[in-house]
Order: sequence, then C-alpha cells, then structure tokens
Amino acid sequence: MAVLLAGAAWGQAPAYTPDNIVNASDFSSGPFAPNSVLTIFGANLAWSTQQLAGSDIVNDALPTTLASVAVYVDNWPAPVIYVSPTQINFIIPGNEIDGSVPVRVVRQGVTGPEITIQLIDAAPALFASAGYAIATSPAGALLTPDAPAHSGDVVVVYATGLGKSLPNPAPGVIPLAAYPVAGLSTLNVYLNGVAIDPALILYAGVTPYSAGLYQINLVLPDNTPTNPEIRVSVGTQESLAGLLLNVQ
Repeated sequence: MAVLLAGAAWGQAPAYTPDNIVNASDFSSGPFAPNSVLTIFGANLAWSTQQLAGSDIVNDALPTTLASVAVYVDNWPAPVIYVSPTQINFIIPGNEIDGSVPVRVVRQGVTGPEITIQLIDAAPALFASAGYAIATSPAGALLTPDAPAHSGDVVVVYATGLGKSLPNPAPGVIPLAAYPVAGLSTLNVYLNGVAIDPALILYAGVTPYSAGLYQINLVLPDNTPTNPEIRVSVGTQESLAGLLLNVQ
C-alpha cells in the first residue's frame, strides 16, 4: 500500500492557479512584460530543489530545464532560474509580443494546467526588501538605514519588467553590455509622487551579465527628503506604491 501511495503522489500533476503566477520582484499580479522574472507558486511543481548554477549556462544562455522541470510560454520553453516543489522562477522570453499568452509547467512529462497571462510592452516592478527598494551605490554597496544615500548621490535601483531593450537579446541570452530600454523616452522615476528631472536619469536598461534584471542609475535631486517613496513608470504602467528608498 505504501508503494502504491508513493506512486500516486509521484504522478500528481503540477498544481497552480492564475493567482499563483506573480512578478518575482514584488509578487504583484499581471499584466507582465517580455523579459520579466516571474514566480509560480503551487504544489508538485518539482520533486527536488535546484538553483541556477554557472554550469547550467551554456553559450551565455540560461537553461530551459532545471530538475527535469520546464515552463512553456506561448508553447515554447522559457528560461528557468529556480525550481522547487512549491516555487518556480522563470523569465518571460524577451521576444514575446503583447496579448494573451498560455503558460504551463511540465515536470518529467507531466503537464500542469494551462494558464493565460496578459503581456504588455512594459510592466515595471522594483525589487524590494522589508519595504525598501533594493538599491546600491555605483560601486555596488547596498543602501541600508545604516548606509543610506544622500541628496546629489548617484544610486542604482533594480527592477524587472521594463520591457525590451535596444538591442534586445534573444530569449534567455545573458546581456554582456548595457542595453537601454526601448521605452526610455516614456520612463519616469517618482520620489514622493514627484517625477524627477529626466536629465537626472543616467541610464535605464538591462543589467550586464544578469538576464531578466534591469537597473536605473539616477542622481538624487537636491533636497531629496528622508526615505522618499519611489515609483517607476514606463508609458501608462507604474510600479507598486509604498516602497521607500534609503536616503538621509
């Protein structure tokens, strides 16, 4: 009987719902953008846990399978960066276009439900921790309450979902240089609800050597208040409200 039960569990299909597919940065729901990092939460997604390792990267491209698990987006295998029994992190291929797109998880030939997600040009979302946007100095030092930025400093804010870049890497290919986002002319950064001067945005694009990750390099305006709320918009889409930036 134990053997039969084990066999039944082994054959259970991956289980998840539309609400289980979210942005990996802030767990917000869709719509999503090409080259965004998404998370699927569920059950029976994998039988083991595997994090992307350097040995998984071949010809500067991410794998489409980890631990015998794949995620199909628009019926094509997507780049995968983490799998576990209850969570998968993957990247929407950067060549996808706007519209309704099917997503499904396949574990060792066993297919989970097909879920339809909506894709748009850009759907900005900031990476965050404990209510603060993840940001660094240009040298890479993490901004914290004990090591904040100050007015006039250059800070680097990390995001996903800023859309296609120029040039736009092939799906899963790791960018080896700084490529600006295609929607740069419509990108804005807001501090306490006020858009900063576009001239203070030094760069907004993919982070070199990091597939699916974007960065915005900006100069903090004079008299930037303490711990301002920060939001980013591209076109009509805006990141979630409520995140703060470590500034003193």
